[in-house]
Amino acid sequence: MLEASGAEVVHVDVMDGRFVPNITLGMPVVAAMRKVTKLPLDCHLMIVEPSRYALEFVEAGASWVSVHQEADPHVHRTLDSIRKAGAKAGVVLNPGTPVETLTDLFGCFDFVLLMSVNPGFGGQSFIPRILDKVRRLDALRTERQTPFLIQVDGGVSLDNAAELVQAGADCLVAGNAVFKAQDPVAAIHALRATMRAGK
Repeated sequence: MLEASGAEVVHVDVMDGRFVPNITLGMPVVAAMRKVTKLPLDCHLMIVEPSRYALEFVEAGASWVSVHQEADPHVHRTLDSIRKAGAKAGVVLNPGTPVETLTDLFGCFDFVLLMSVNPGFGGQSFIPRILDKVRRLDALRTERQTPFLIQVDGGVSLDNAAELVQAGADCLVAGNAVFKAQDPVAAIHALRATMRAGK
């Protein structure tokens, strides 16, 4: 269904019950997903000690792996190891972490995932001030002339998709907006059309 819808990436939330209060899935499920889709698997590691497991997710079939800056004191090394393993490396910022904390990591990642809700649970309301974070990060990207994608996750919907793209977001992660819709394929088409309109 996702392949037929035109979705470009499958975002996989990995939660350990420690970094966030929820538990989801691990490497065996990612490996099983890899067998049934050609779409890139984007594994968002909401876990403590992501450096211990990041490469295992690449080996399981992840094409993109993102780690929380707040969870990894050696995030530079982790990002480097993800890239060397052949995957895109991303760094994630919680709503309360300023984008300016990334300035010494520019050039070390392929994408930044800005959380627009507090991580751990689906169905939360979008935090509007994240729009300003997207704008600030986009300005930093331009100022440093460093190419990377800006991804936003949490409360993404038709109500904010165009505005997020206008602010500088390149990738939007949609959970409930798609999977709680009566027609998920139509919901994806509508989101993609709204993103194009925002450009």
